[in-house]
Amino acid sequence: MTAALRPPRSNLRWPLIAVLLVVVLGAIVIGANIHLVRAAVGSQPECVPHAKTTGGASFRAAKSAC
Repeated sequence: MTAALRPPRSNLRWPLIAVLLVVVLGAIVIGANIHLVRAAVGSQPECVPHAKTTGGASFRAAKSAC
C-alpha cells in the first residue's frame, strides 16, 4: 500500500550528477590552465648578473638577453 503512495523514482539523478561532475572538473582544469598561462606570461624575470666568460666555476646564461 505504501508503494502506491510513493512518487515514481526518477532515473535522471545519476546521469545529471555525472554531467555536473564533468562540468565542474572541466571548469577546474580550464581555470588551472588559464592561471598557469597568466603566471608564465606575467613573470618575465629581469636581467640578473651572471658570468660573461666560459671559464670559472659559476653558471652562465646560454644566450644573454641583456
